[in-house]
Amino acid sequence: MSATHAPADLAAKPSSLHPALPVGRFMTTAAGLRLHCQDIGSGEPVVFIHGSGPGASGHSNFRHNVPAFVEAGFRAVVVDLPGYGLSSKPDDVEYTLDFFVAALREQLLALDLPRCVLIGNSLGGAIALQYALDYPEHVSRLVMMAPGGVEDRETYFEMEGIKRMVSLFTGGHMNADTMKQLLQLLVHDKGLVTEALVDERMAVCREQPREVLATMRVPNLTARLGEIACPVLGFWGTEDKFNPASGALKFLGGCADARFVMINRCGHWVMVEHVDYFNRECLGFLADTVHGAAAQAAA
Repeated sequence: MSATHAPADLAAKPSSLHPALPVGRFMTTAAGLRLHCQDIGSGEPVVFIHGSGPGASGHSNFRHNVPAFVEAGFRAVVVDLPGYGLSSKPDDVEYTLDFFVAALREQLLALDLPRCVLIGNSLGGAIALQYALDYPEHVSRLVMMAPGGVEDRETYFEMEGIKRMVSLFTGGHMNADTMKQLLQLLVHDKGLVTEALVDERMAVCREQPREVLATMRVPNLTARLGEIACPVLGFWGTEDKFNPASGALKFLGGCADARFVMINRCGHWVMVEHVDYFNRECLGFLADTVHGAAAQAAA
């Protein structure tokens, strides 16, 4: 189905396989991918893009953040990337950055969202960055949490969390115990990893083909950061075991308008570990930059 037409299946369809995941809207891409998102509220659209990993979904990453944005008057669109959440999980594609960006592009156009704020964590940050490079006029602001796409692949694969994730998932060793261990590497406060979260992630993980991680390719986009014209807000936990926190300096040195918050005793999930602070900073940033974004759109 072409993304330029309103898809007929943009309607909620219940999923008995994932009772913990709220079911929102679906669309089908030209390549036959069925993509899911939650679409809540009205106002300026903010698109939330989750990270990678076994059992990941938009809800898993952003359940604690969306209500604050909706209450503040934004339209919150929480996507499930191909291979994740309630979206299609094909085993005959390569999960490259270009593949994710193309799928997101079709999904946003189907939702009539040609211009929006992008909020991305980890892989989602890399997707948001590439999307802003490919479609600069369609991204008003960027919010990043420990974004990927600013290191070489070899650097990421030296990180404790990445090594453990790839070994467990591609080796077929995922179960409730190993999922809990992996999720605990994401956060400083291990108490945030509840049995309910483990169960939720395992339900998605069981459907994911190994290609989701085995074929993933994300280029190093550091040299292109100077092309990002929109304002950027970023967050990084100093105890991140997945993406090197030194990446924050690359954004500050390369982008024309960037600010980054570094938080100690915090891992890869700033938006989960520091919910209220993250929400306040994001909403303040969006309020501070709204006039510049409007002027950029009119130019």
